[in-house]
Amino acid sequence: MFCIECVAEKLNTTGGHVYKMMTDESDTLDNYIIPCYEALHTQGEEYIVRDVLGYMEARRARP
Repeated sequence: MFCIECVAEKLNTTGGHVYKMMTDESDTLDNYIIPCYEALHTQGEEYIVRDVLGYMEARRARP
């Protein structure tokens, strides 16, 4: 939830919209955030948002 809400805030949209982007438009949640949870948990908000958005961009989930 933290990743979703932080990305939503950065994109000025809702958490629901970002969730759809991470699940329906890309594999971000299942193949990046969940498997990398431990590593992401050690990072700051700015890093996480930048990293997650980079992953989504690479997977064609456009904000």
